[in-house]
Amino acid sequence: MSSLTEISVSSPADFHVHLRQGPMSSLVTPHVREGGFSLAYVMPNLKPPITTTEQALAYKHDLEKIDPRVHYLMTLYLSPELTPDEIRKAKKAGIVGVKSYPRGVTTNSDGGIESYEVYYPVFEAMQEVDMVLNLHGEVPSDASANVHVLNAEPTFLPHLFALHAAFPRLRIVLEHATTRVAIEAVKSCGNTVGCTITPHHLALTVDDWAGQALNFCKPVAKYPDDRQALRQVIRDGHPRFFLGSDSAPHPSHAKTTCATDHGCAAGIYTSPILLPLVTDLLDSFGALDKVEGFVSRFGRVFYKVDELAPALRDGGDAAVVLRQVPPERLQDNRVPERYVSADGQDVIPFWAGRGIRWEIVKQ
Repeated sequence: MSSLTEISVSSPADFHVHLRQGPMSSLVTPHVREGGFSLAYVMPNLKPPITTTEQALAYKHDLEKIDPRVHYLMTLYLSPELTPDEIRKAKKAGIVGVKSYPRGVTTNSDGGIESYEVYYPVFEAMQEVDMVLNLHGEVPSDASANVHVLNAEPTFLPHLFALHAAFPRLRIVLEHATTRVAIEAVKSCGNTVGCTITPHHLALTVDDWAGQALNFCKPVAKYPDDRQALRQVIRDGHPRFFLGSDSAPHPSHAKTTCATDHGCAAGIYTSPILLPLVTDLLDSFGALDKVEGFVSRFGRVFYKVDELAPALRDGGDAAVVLRQVPPERLQDNRVPERYVSADGQDVIPFWAGRGIRWEIVKQ
């Protein structure tokens, strides 16, 4: 634990967040700012998924109406409808990236891909116009091939290497890494390959979600040695590893009722407590001095945010100040037990009821 009691973080940015639709979106979108962030890289796995420029811009407009204080970077869902011409159109409209979901591996991924080769013309166009490819780095479970949730990420990595080799100038982000082998894979690639790390994967291991539905996400948290690798690459200050929360709200009944065909929903909700949570976690493993790089600078450089949003570069984002909570006040700084939307859906956040050792005092 650091002896510092106050830190300032310039322009926190969350490079992977789910903001949903309808009343749930109205509930969770303001939590981005509440959690200390003014830039959000928004995932496109809605129902139906965001597959066109017009849909992405309409979704951005909806989010801005809910909370205009946040700068939303928008993405498209990789699908057969996506063409090279649509990529060029999206780039001109300010769309930043394309998200790839292998079929069926996580929430709203039923329309995900089964083969990357058929999308090579799309990737070539993305490389040409400099859009980012975001990879959910798992393959679907397959008992006949001994593929399951614990090795789905390592089994995916040959796809990462193949895509990087085929498109060396294409910026690629391996999303929400959970294993030591994934960390080493990204490190071995060139500077066009980055990686997001979530706060819950810095906190959890397999023992924390086995039998505990609220801690279940995709990809699942792995072994203690894997968690150590995530923590170490942050302590090292590696510039191609940065925060993507993968904050994913689900109604509590979808998280706690596992009697359905698909089991409980995969996702952990962290947006409203995100910056204090990340600061608490990095402080706990000796990386408090790495907070600003991890939650702001590294991701902004990789995504070229200064080019995308000059207003943010020129002071549109003020620094956020956090202060350590004295032990005697820790129980007064507890995470809310739940959040409830206008239509009665309740969402249970990560660390519900637990005290966080850092709090935002200025943003």
